[in-house]
Amino acid sequence: MNRPRCPWAGDDPLMQAYHDQEWGVPLHDDRALFELLTLEGAQAGLSWRTVLHRRQGYREVFDEFDLERIAAYTAADIEARRADPRIIRNRAKIQATVGNARAALLAIDEVGSLDALFWSFVGGRPLRNAFCSLDDIPAKTGVSRAMSRDLKRRGFKFVGPTICYAFMQAAGLVNDHLVTCFRYHEV
Repeated sequence: MNRPRCPWAGDDPLMQAYHDQEWGVPLHDDRALFELLTLEGAQAGLSWRTVLHRRQGYREVFDEFDLERIAAYTAADIEARRADPRIIRNRAKIQATVGNARAALLAIDEVGSLDALFWSFVGGRPLRNAFCSLDDIPAKTGVSRAMSRDLKRRGFKFVGPTICYAFMQAAGLVNDHLVTCFRYHEV
């Protein structure tokens, strides 16, 4: 059955499954939130399809996104990951993942969880938009700018306002499924 979905999912089965089952679904698990933030940062300059097709590799290479393990990585651990073809081997992005794990642990000590931190920007409830076209969807918003400023202040990297907005969409902090998409009312 062909249900109308957001056009960005295209005809790639993995992209369609991600769109249909994950994108925009409110997410509250700290490990999964950190994974999405990492993957959105890895996407900078690339397509989401490229990153999504490497997601399993990221999970394996980054110890299933275990914050404590990643935060303990040494320079040798970072170099080993740079040699692994299962991920995007950009040094700055790999270093950011390690630094972001350290920053995340500090944030958790301060506010209790990544869930509490991220959802505080939307008052604990998803923002619901009503866009009819992909052209209507902004690349960043005032909320994503505020999130970006806060995360950068906490020492996070690869968290500009556009990355933060993509993260908000993926993690369900905002519902940007088009109103014509079958998932719009489901999430």
